[in-house]
Amino acid sequence: MHTVVERELELNMVLSPERSIPVPARLVYRTDEPYAVHIIFHIGSDSPVNWTFARELLVEGVFRPCGTGDVRIWPARTDSRSVVCVGLTSPDGDALLEAPSPAVSAWLERTLRAVPPGTESGRLGLDEALAELLTPALDDLWLRDPWPSDESKDGEA
Repeated sequence: MHTVVERELELNMVLSPERSIPVPARLVYRTDEPYAVHIIFHIGSDSPVNWTFARELLVEGVFRPCGTGDVRIWPARTDSRSVVCVGLTSPDGDALLEAPSPAVSAWLERTLRAVPPGTESGRLGLDEALAELLTPALDDLWLRDPWPSDESKDGEA
């Protein structure tokens, strides 16, 4: 059974130190993808923008700056509010988003209850998939002749 942990919230896209715009978003965690989190932005385009990165990165970023490259996360305070800053870089440009820390932390706590840290690999189904690959199908077993005949076929010496 797979569980989905979601949270709708409004992020602020920082355009300048004095100006930001609200961006509706959804945080999504799926227990069948236990290492990943998704942030889906609804920006008024034909399809939403989806960013996927490690859950561990977001967990750490709530407490201290982390990440390199395309996704960077760090805690901050703005106007006496605690926020989690998310810096995203893509070929299309860069974005700085602020999410309310209490909402992100509460959602993360729900994901950590669904799949505790250190138990993620057990959710991937690797053991079952490996067993399936290594176990021949029953039909194959029944169709094979387990005792080949010693008799030669016509025309063979």
